[in-house]
Amino acid sequence: MKLLIQRVKSASVIVEGKTVGEIGGGLLVLVGVSHDDTASDAAHLAKKTANLRIFDDNEGVMNRSVLDVGGSVLAVSQFTLYGDCKKGNRPSYINAARPERGRELYDEYVSQLQAFISQVETGIFQAEMEVSLVNDGPVTLILESTGRK
Repeated sequence: MKLLIQRVKSASVIVEGKTVGEIGGGLLVLVGVSHDDTASDAAHLAKKTANLRIFDDNEGVMNRSVLDVGGSVLAVSQFTLYGDCKKGNRPSYINAARPERGRELYDEYVSQLQAFISQVETGIFQAEMEVSLVNDGPVTLILESTGRK
């Protein structure tokens, strides 16, 4: 799995003109699933997301997690994180999971995340989404499950 995590002051996702997920301060997480990923990867990255220390403490040092600050998470599926642009100008998505498997592991990641964080909002899997955010920092990180075994 590959996550693009952004610390935000607010974020929302709109589908067909309707807001389906919205948070105040916390994390916007774009979630990509590859065909090699497992439920164990989803659980590992959910725990890592919840405990990632990227919020400032009283001394201005990034030493607090989204849990510590009482923040929320907006998780949005994003298969294009596995776009390979090495050859030509058109990305190849051969490394992205098939939609059925992608949905299963995206849902597993969200479910695992909800065990840690009280407010987890989502987009709609495979929908055309408009994602808005007010980046805080900006702080943007990529987490991957590859190589952790």
